[in-house]
Amino acid sequence: MNQNNTQYEKIFQNILELLDPASREQALAELNKKKDSYEDLAPILWNSFGVMTILLQEIVSIYPFLLSPNITSQLLNRAGCAINLLQCIASHNDTRGLFLRTHILYFLYPFLKTNNRNRSIEYLRKATLFLISSMIKNDNKDAIEFLISSEIIPLILRILEVGSDAEKNFAIIIIYKILCCDSGLIYICQSINRFRAVEITLKLVLDSLPTTQSLPMAKYVIRCYARLAENPKIREILSKYLPGIFNDMTILHIIKDDNNTKRCLSNLLIMLSPTQ
Repeated sequence: MNQNNTQYEKIFQNILELLDPASREQALAELNKKKDSYEDLAPILWNSFGVMTILLQEIVSIYPFLLSPNITSQLLNRAGCAINLLQCIASHNDTRGLFLRTHILYFLYPFLKTNNRNRSIEYLRKATLFLISSMIKNDNKDAIEFLISSEIIPLILRILEVGSDAEKNFAIIIIYKILCCDSGLIYICQSINRFRAVEITLKLVLDSLPTTQSLPMAKYVIRCYARLAENPKIREILSKYLPGIFNDMTILHIIKDDNNTKRCLSNLLIMLSPTQ
């Protein structure tokens, strides 16, 4: 018990150091190391005076460099730690709702919107995508509905088109999780333009599979189509225009060792067959 108290004393000391600009960088790094080890770090951070303001200051300090390749490793590491600590808060059951209601996530959207493909900005973009994917990991309806209302889907689709492989892996999971929520499926399917935007991007992912041979991408894109096909109007469209690659040996080879995905693909093809 004494050892546990000592560890928490260190956390509170790090938070005090966070308030001092002279010790802030080291405090950010130390708290970032602890984020996976202390289950209640998120509530402590959220309820500590000035912490959220400081984390947002670290993130906003990167904005002037979004169109520039000249970002220092010091600024990059500080912003990365800030995003990681926000991820801890956004994914915790006790603080997720508070995080959503304050719309803090909007401060991270510039990292998704920028066309800067610099590795430094890509690092922050991946951290942001990881935050979002962990926030909706357990199919949290409030989090997914917030994402829908914030019109994030076009940003995620853009990343699926031009992002790095790691970014695309996060992006396809986010799209799938949105589709898994009934309100997400309704939102995408109620407008033919929204459906077309999603379907065109998923088709691009499919077309890239012979080159990438990516099982995670194949697994989630198949699940996305299967979920879309649950909507009667979209099922009718897909039955006429389903991409031919679904019957191609290439995709079957990629998923050959994943029985769940093979079953999902088989069910999708049966659902869209003319006899259904």
